[in-house]
Amino acid sequence: MATATTSVLAKAVTGGSFLIEERQPSDIFTPEDFSDEQRQIAETAAQFAANEVLPATDEIEAKHFDVTRGLLKKAGDLGLMAVDVPEDYGGLAMDKVTSAIIADRMSVLASFSVAFSAHVGIGTLPIVWYGTDSQKEKYLPRLASGEWIAAYALSEASSGSDAMNIRTRAVLSDDGQHYILNGEKMWITNAGFADLYTVFAKIADPKDPDPSKTKMSAFLIERNTPGLTVGAEEHKLGIRGSSTCPLILSDCKVPAENLLGEAGKGHHIAFNILNIGRFKLGAACLGGARTSLGNGIKYAKDRKAFGKSISDFGLIQQKLADSTARIFVGEAMTYRTVGMIDAALATIPENEAHNSREIQKRIEEYAVECSILKVWGSEMLDAVVDHVVQIYAGYGYVQEYPAERA
Repeated sequence: MATATTSVLAKAVTGGSFLIEERQPSDIFTPEDFSDEQRQIAETAAQFAANEVLPATDEIEAKHFDVTRGLLKKAGDLGLMAVDVPEDYGGLAMDKVTSAIIADRMSVLASFSVAFSAHVGIGTLPIVWYGTDSQKEKYLPRLASGEWIAAYALSEASSGSDAMNIRTRAVLSDDGQHYILNGEKMWITNAGFADLYTVFAKIADPKDPDPSKTKMSAFLIERNTPGLTVGAEEHKLGIRGSSTCPLILSDCKVPAENLLGEAGKGHHIAFNILNIGRFKLGAACLGGARTSLGNGIKYAKDRKAFGKSISDFGLIQQKLADSTARIFVGEAMTYRTVGMIDAALATIPENEAHNSREIQKRIEEYAVECSILKVWGSEMLDAVVDHVVQIYAGYGYVQEYPAERA
């Protein structure tokens, strides 16, 4: 399981129990409980973000994906993409608090944060948890190092959140050697430059057209697979520098051994992976909000009006104070939740330490908290960014300023 770096709770608590049970302060994990190793990793990630990512902002925002890939490779060289990968496959196998710390500290530019988070989370974890030994040996070392970049293809034009109603179909060939996939995926992060896609489709029996008998499943599809086409880049309102493209599958021929997990159990992969994505999104929102607040403070101190810094005006101070309070709450929520997850993971018996099903079961216990982090963190980030745009005033609408990008 994870390398023991988190000071876990004395006992694991039931998911959602914060609604009905009292906790002592000593039961709650906070950033003050970070280990020395976690603080060092936080500093490494923060320095990488400040010294490598931010100077490349203009190129990233202009969709120069060679720059983004180069930065992801550098992050891989530092071990920042290997935290959730087992040691046997080139990873560091560290705890979830450390994983959240990295997501937090790396989120200084939304476009890069999205590319990074999609790769290490929904791109890599399906193989960590559900891959066969041969799939893990083939793909995980490349993904942990940043040599390859991963993407996750679930959404479709007619079924975004309604994942069980996907229309992409897979049919096993007569000789049993390949699945033939047909369909289209939409809004796929990293699609424009990814090397490996986790694609969800329903396995159908060509002799029985009844759609109720199809089995939702997941497949590992490499970029150069015949029948796979990556569509044009979407040009988005925000996160402009992240790659978002459709995937078109036209008689896409996927080796049978690239079925991920069990046939018909793809929904387990989709939903369990998204729990991790939710708490890490909460951590990323925290990092993004902290960065935006820092930009707002600096601008408010430098901008002069009526003979003094606008940071002296009460309305500006109220915006900065409200942002600070929201970030403090978000930090408390995030690390309390991830601390509980690590405490639950610590209860797994030693002989089951690498059992992905046991790991998933412990994490799924906190699905409510993870969902709250995603929603509340996103809305907190919205509020902070709105404050900062208003502090920048007219410049908040100008692309060369960080408030507009946020």
